[in-house]
Amino acid sequence: MFSIFKKFKDGFARTVSAIAAKTHGLFGGRKIDAASLDELEEALYTADFGVETTTEILEEIKAAYRKDAELKGQQAAVIGAAVLRRVLAGAEGALEDGVGRVPSPDTTRGDPAVAGPPTKLPKVICLIGVNGSGKTTTTAKLAHKLKGDGQSVIVAACDTFRAAAVEQLRSWTERLGIDLIASHSGADAAAVAFDAWQAAKARGKDWLIVDTAGRLHTKGNLMDELAKIRRVLQKNDPTAPQHRWLVVDGSLGANSIEHAKVFHESFGLTGLVVTKLDGTSRGGALVGIYRQLKIPIYFIGLGEQPDDLQPFSAENYARAVFGLEA
Repeated sequence: MFSIFKKFKDGFARTVSAIAAKTHGLFGGRKIDAASLDELEEALYTADFGVETTTEILEEIKAAYRKDAELKGQQAAVIGAAVLRRVLAGAEGALEDGVGRVPSPDTTRGDPAVAGPPTKLPKVICLIGVNGSGKTTTTAKLAHKLKGDGQSVIVAACDTFRAAAVEQLRSWTERLGIDLIASHSGADAAAVAFDAWQAAKARGKDWLIVDTAGRLHTKGNLMDELAKIRRVLQKNDPTAPQHRWLVVDGSLGANSIEHAKVFHESFGLTGLVVTKLDGTSRGGALVGIYRQLKIPIYFIGLGEQPDDLQPFSAENYARAVFGLEA
């Protein structure tokens, strides 16, 4: 538990430092006063917590200050963390226990090749997002995480529009010992997804993770390709893809929200992965993304190493950004 919290603490170090600098070390033990409240308000806006969350945090701290004129910054940090936990209630996405899926009779009806107990079908996670969001590296890190949890994974390199994406994913999967299904640059992404699903089933894999394109010639063209991938997967399994996650760059703030809205309307998102939080002082953007979309956050990216993709924890996040200990 402590090592996981340390990942959060280290990952949000820039956000914590930025807040500390603007509040002149308020959370280090200073008493609350009018000036420090103004400093805290500026710090929260700068960290991209947004109007709603900043207002809620300040109102609760001010209410506590009215009751206790000796209120210390450390006590204010505890109050702020409690507000964040409340705001993020329901934000934690969790992959279901158990692996693979046994098809219902409807999925095998009419197939003369089916005999005896049905074969386990892989569950599918489609990762979606604009280029630069960290989608391809997240694909590899997620596969590594599932493999470390004792589950079997295969990865589909379906960002065939960008040749570097296929090679990047190949490099990651070779390094991490993950099975990869890929084709040449410009190949039909849906065909790669189809082949990958068939390979995942034939090899008895628990999970198939599909890395998709983040840019095509037009936005409509991109959405059409994503829809085609979904249709092809559903020819193999009508319930696939069971997870459709948007990978967003946490340093982009409000722009991430706009990207998410477009993808949600077109693809029906079921979850979020927020990346690059270690490289920004705007770690509060995560809260705004969730408040706007109410889509669960499954993982957050807190560094460049494979183990730096961590399941999202509202408790760890709230304590980390306010500089509290576990």
